[in-house]
Amino acid sequence: MTDAERLEIITAAIAEARPALQRDGGDIALVAVEGDKVKVSLKGACMGCSLAGQTLGGIRRKLMQVLDTPVMVVPVAG
Repeated sequence: MTDAERLEIITAAIAEARPALQRDGGDIALVAVEGDKVKVSLKGACMGCSLAGQTLGGIRRKLMQVLDTPVMVVPVAG
């Protein structure tokens, strides 16, 4: 898998999660992909939500499933 294909898959998986987060007043955006780290920015209601860790874990599981490789989803400011 090329880096471009990998980035496309990651972008699509995050886009798939966005509508549910937006319905609850939050949002998520891809910031960067650095090796096995997928850096995302949580916005709106997601920033202080006690379930943000579960949301990131769900996205991580989805990415691991579609990429067939371990990844970390890391929240960053911005």
